[in-house]
Amino acid sequence: MTRTNRRSVSIAPDHNKANLSKGQKAFNTLIRQIEKRRHHLGAWEAVGPTFQKKYTDELLPIEKICTDLQVKMVHRLEQACDQKGITKSERHTISELITGLAGELIEERDDAQLKAIYNRHSQSDYDSEAAAELEDMKSVLEAMLGEELGDDVDTSSPQDLLRRAHAKMEELQVREAAESQAREERRAKRKKSAKQVAAEARQEAKQAQLSQSIREVYRKLASALHPDREPDPDERKRKTELMQRANQAYANNNLLQLLELQLELEHIDQSAINNISEDRLKHYNAILKEQVGELDQEILYVEARFREAYGIPPFIEISPDTVVRNLAGEIAAIRQSVHDLEEDLLMFEDPKALKSWLKSVKRQRAAVDFDEIPF
Repeated sequence: MTRTNRRSVSIAPDHNKANLSKGQKAFNTLIRQIEKRRHHLGAWEAVGPTFQKKYTDELLPIEKICTDLQVKMVHRLEQACDQKGITKSERHTISELITGLAGELIEERDDAQLKAIYNRHSQSDYDSEAAAELEDMKSVLEAMLGEELGDDVDTSSPQDLLRRAHAKMEELQVREAAESQAREERRAKRKKSAKQVAAEARQEAKQAQLSQSIREVYRKLASALHPDREPDPDERKRKTELMQRANQAYANNNLLQLLELQLELEHIDQSAINNISEDRLKHYNAILKEQVGELDQEILYVEARFREAYGIPPFIEISPDTVVRNLAGEIAAIRQSVHDLEEDLLMFEDPKALKSWLKSVKRQRAAVDFDEIPF
């Protein structure tokens, strides 16, 4: 979360130098990348409550109204089939409408009456069709995983099938991790070449240097902020809070937050930042690059949880700047559907209007079919 008293860290050109060095430019670029990702995460945090309230207070109620009207439409269409004066062609159109609409509704709510109506007009059995589709899905998942999901999977429940597939995937990942660890252990037991030993030593030295760079910044802060050395109760409370921030930043290897704390406390100034040595910059840049990657992973996690919470499919792009606006558009579209359904239901009270409505539906379906023909 962005703090109002947080000062931005960056290297400014020295009056004696016209241009920044390569390391200084990389430092500033990485700082900007981190700031951008921080802002993105902050925007997700800020938009969450607004989206949740609109989703709960507006979308869910209008969706229920729309679904209830669709169920009512299925029953009205079922009754219309038995009306006098309805031709064979019109009954066929009504049956197609019932099959399509009832099939979609049953996926949302397990309604025995809707299933019975669907079965009559589709001349098939909904449960048998669903079981066959799930069996096909099971075969596809087994082919993807290269493992059988077992014969005890509930083929009437897509959720059970997906849970089983997810559990099998986790089992495979654990197995692969164990096999990978075993391979690494076998490799470790082999005698290493001088080149391998030297490479490992260089990597360990590099990690030690990176850890030392963060540790040095942290130690300076910890020495100045240690609350036990402060006699004034208010100042001790302030230092305790700052020390907690420093501890958290150090635990997360968050170099930027530690530098920001130094600036905030005036333990360093712009001149000190401008004169960070090239050797130290190299270490700092490596740490900051890792932080950029960690923030990218955090953004992916936040967006995945948002999609899961609100049933947003992965192929739809989302961002904190657009999700509320898109939700408003979805609510407006459903409200229009509710209005259209209410008007359509009025047609059933007048046989002539019903026939006219059926002709209109038939023309619309024919136009759609024509558009889908590949030329």
